[in-house]
Amino acid sequence: MPRVTPLPSSALPAHVAELYERFAAGYGDFRDQAAVLAHCPTALEGLYGMLIELREKANLPLRYVELAVVTVSKLNACPYCVAQHEPLLEIEGVPAEAIAELPRFDHPALEDADRLVIEYATLVTTRAWGLRDAIFERLRASFSESQIVELTLRIALAGFFNRFNDALQIDDGRAAAASELPRPPSS
Repeated sequence: MPRVTPLPSSALPAHVAELYERFAAGYGDFRDQAAVLAHCPTALEGLYGMLIELREKANLPLRYVELAVVTVSKLNACPYCVAQHEPLLEIEGVPAEAIAELPRFDHPALEDADRLVIEYATLVTTRAWGLRDAIFERLRASFSESQIVELTLRIALAGFFNRFNDALQIDDGRAAAASELPRPPSS
């Protein structure tokens, strides 16, 4: 049960309610998150609107988005995000065995670009302050600069959503299996 009362889309202005419903049902099953984020309609509108538009423009293949999100979510031990995004990654053709091993990136089913995305997501999540130029040279060999910017944005947003969901205890019940994730050390 979340730490704040979930709100229905009917509690929002019509244009925000439409976005809530569109994201909650069409982007994935994020109704629990939308119901909490609805307490801040401006954030719901901005974040969900941006994510829907990015998906529609398809500048960055969804496979790489989901690889990055699952990697970050496993690193941050966010059971809600892992439970929500693993099925989306499987739809993108990544086998369950490879997903289970993330953030390891040596599974034979992973392509070179997959491995690079996982490595970059790990670096941005664990030590963004220490990134070297070499990783960007490798990224430029596979991705355009706009794709690199979007990938970095998606990685950072995954970290935001991990913390948001964990702090407010957003859980749709499917996260129970993912709750076995090792928690990072507390500081």
